[in-house]
Amino acid sequence: MDAKTQETGKVVIRGPDDGESFWQPVPANGFVRNIFNGRDLGARSNFSIGTQTVAPNSFIREHTHADHEEIIYVVEGKGVARVDGVDHPLEVGSCVFIGVNRKHHFLNPNDEPMTFVVLLMPGGLDKFFAEIGRKRTPGEPAPEPFPRPENIAEIEARTVFGWVDASFNRKK
Repeated sequence: MDAKTQETGKVVIRGPDDGESFWQPVPANGFVRNIFNGRDLGARSNFSIGTQTVAPNSFIREHTHADHEEIIYVVEGKGVARVDGVDHPLEVGSCVFIGVNRKHHFLNPNDEPMTFVVLLMPGGLDKFFAEIGRKRTPGEPAPEPFPRPENIAEIEARTVFGWVDASFNRKK
């Protein structure tokens, strides 16, 4: 047996309220939970994984990731993934892979929240959410909608985004 065969990696288990959580500003509202990232784990792969809950009748602005691939898996609610201008209905169990430089956004036109697991490779989405959000404690009531930081374009450019629709236009 060589040394590589004998090497073992770490194991980390997080409960449903573990990980940092942040309330999100308009237009998504809702909240995110940063569960793991490769950096903090010392993992071989660079990734970030968490959940995002999009509030009722809210949306995530259209954007691209120049250097990142994204997977979302819906665990609660219904909504729409709009990719390159084409609407794809989402429901519990739906899974979406989005390659680099594809324009996409997620819409929740419903009266119930939509929650999905989001995996970004390489990681960094957790840093973005921490910078634009407000610290959240599980179980606390949602705050009134609040604006994005004034330097949002700078934060987006240095984290994980290529292009972002600055108009906040849902493009119905």
